[in-house]
Amino acid sequence: MRMILVGPPGAGKGTQAARLVGRFAIPHISTGDMLRAAVKAGTEMGKQADTFMSAGQLVPDEVVIGMVVDRIAEPDAVDGFMLDGFPRTQPQAAALDVALNAAKVALDVVLLIEVPDDLIVGRITGRRMDPETGDIYHVEFKPPPADVAARVVQRKDDTETACRKRLSKYHSETAPIVPYYRERGLLRSVDGNAAPDVVTARIEAVLAG
Repeated sequence: MRMILVGPPGAGKGTQAARLVGRFAIPHISTGDMLRAAVKAGTEMGKQADTFMSAGQLVPDEVVIGMVVDRIAEPDAVDGFMLDGFPRTQPQAAALDVALNAAKVALDVVLLIEVPDDLIVGRITGRRMDPETGDIYHVEFKPPPADVAARVVQRKDDTETACRKRLSKYHSETAPIVPYYRERGLLRSVDGNAAPDVVTARIEAVLAG
């Protein structure tokens, strides 16, 4: 299964990604993790990326795509992979297509987890973290136990202002890849407004179809 996972921040991609890579026994390729690993390993692409990262600059798309192609050529990705966090824009999606075609790799599916903005805001702004253990709670869905409730905090990036800023960026930059992949017959979407187990069942049904 060669797939790309797409969805707004707070849609539950992390939970579903972990289940899907286990279900299909494929590597979960996050571009952030991939960049750090390539730099640490000292690969040619990693060296190129490091020059930009060390200067505080964004790594150019062609370097990231080159690293993606290198990564999916590794033995653990022979039977498939999940790309998460890339492509983030329609031009990146088009450039990735060119690179995958050149590498004779065909995507099976682009999976979109959909959740309305207002529900995402509720999910994110309700999150609380225990600074001592790092455990995550939610004021409505998973309230902290009484013995830790007094010390939980809301992270700075979990405020409504920060959340809506991330959502705005998603809609302006990343959402355009949805019609791009739909036109290519690769897009499959699921309603992510449900308990994780329900969403997983919906995903499995969509992929089986």
